[in-house]
Amino acid sequence: MTPEEKAAAKKAAAAEAIAKAKAAKEAESQAEAPTPAASKPVSEMTPEEKAAAKKAAAAEAIAKAKAAKEAESQAEAPTPAASKPVSEMTPEEKAAAKKAAAAEAIAKAKAAKEAESQAEAPTSAASKPISEMTPEEKAAAKKAAAAEALAKAKAAKEAKEAAEQGADAAGGDAETQAKAAAAAKAKAAAAAAAKAKAARDAAAQGGDSGDDADAKAKAAAAAKAKAAAAAAAKAKAAQAGGAGAAEADESQPKEPSKNQPYLDKYVARIKEAFGAEVIEASYINELAKEVPTLVIQNERWHDVALFLKEDEQLAFDYLSDLHGVDYEDRLEVYYHFYSYKNRQSLAVKVKTGREQSSVASVMDIWSGANWNERETYDLLGIYFPGHGDLRRILLPDDWVGHPLRKDYVQYDEEV
Repeated sequence: MTPEEKAAAKKAAAAEAIAKAKAAKEAESQAEAPTPAASKPVSEMTPEEKAAAKKAAAAEAIAKAKAAKEAESQAEAPTPAASKPVSEMTPEEKAAAKKAAAAEAIAKAKAAKEAESQAEAPTSAASKPISEMTPEEKAAAKKAAAAEALAKAKAAKEAKEAAEQGADAAGGDAETQAKAAAAAKAKAAAAAAAKAKAARDAAAQGGDSGDDADAKAKAAAAAKAKAAAAAAAKAKAAQAGGAGAAEADESQPKEPSKNQPYLDKYVARIKEAFGAEVIEASYINELAKEVPTLVIQNERWHDVALFLKEDEQLAFDYLSDLHGVDYEDRLEVYYHFYSYKNRQSLAVKVKTGREQSSVASVMDIWSGANWNERETYDLLGIYFPGHGDLRRILLPDDWVGHPLRKDYVQYDEEV
């Protein structure tokens, strides 16, 4: 509302409140005013006084009906805010109009109820002629009239308070509803804008179903590419984090293996017996239960093998496994030993070339090497000089080639 409209609405509300209070006061005074009949017993009245009393009662009834009608017309009178179309009202004006309408409806209902009760309520005098009443009935009628007047006054007062309270409540409800309506309107506007944007995008992409399908396919491909890029970036970040963690781990000193003392013992004993050059490498194999591992020179292998078994401090009296491996640039024979005396393990590797590959046999030291060396010869073609019966064990003697070599080519295509 503008300042002028606010002032007009305030003035109208004040006038309405004054009119309601005036109507309530008039109703209360009319209810409390003694009728001419009550000023003097009817039995003592002359015919002229009786006619005057009857005329006064009729005038009183007309006045009451007129007052009720005026109160009703005042309740129905439009407020200044209502004189303006709702479409032209501001949110504040709409809330004020709703508040005034609520108060008006409450006042109208109260006034109509009071007018109805006044019109329908029979007076004590009408129930029985005063001339026929006993002194007790007259006193009861007077008492009832006084109680009725008090009830009317109380009802008028309650109607006024209810109207004021209803106006306040209606104002609060109107404010809440106005906020809800504004929120709904904003939501509807946003939905309409989104719908319009979607329509524009669809129109820009093309009119036929084929274009829509192409657009959807392109959008799906773009989304897939974006997801793939995000996944790659995430994997790269994780890999970088893992590399950082690995570097951090490498920067920290690694605890020595529990088998490191055993490895040191084996190296020391072999170097003492054959010299340092006989051992090409020594390490703890973390991928094989941290087994101490030695790489021994090919030419000195048979002597070292015999020392591993006969030395009292080593005493590797059991050969648990022997097998060959093709690394494309070389072949290796891998041995696994165990000492029952010391309850310790050892692994030994001996390298050989791919051409004329050869590793000294240890069958004369550990007889269990017999079949293992024959199998390695059969499948990888590694010769074991010193073996007493070196021949194929899985394939026929006339088989061409060695199947576990990585450059093996099938000779007989029918097999």
